[in-house]
Amino acid sequence: MQRKRSVTLHGHRTSFSLEDEFFEEIQRIARERSQAVAALIAEIDDARPREINLSSALRLFVLNDLKAKVSVNAN
Repeated sequence: MQRKRSVTLHGHRTSFSLEDEFFEEIQRIARERSQAVAALIAEIDDARPREINLSSALRLFVLNDLKAKVSVNAN
């Protein structure tokens, strides 16, 4: 199920829609990095091309993280 979520990035509130499973992965990655979820989302937001919305950037970030883990485990 997709949920609308809000976060403060650089002092401004913004919202994004994300499925629970993707948000759980964002939380996992933040925990692994000993980083606040909002800080990780800000990092992803800062790095994304402006033509990609934040929700899509978050999904792509999770996908790339999981692909990297699969690649490491395959070797």
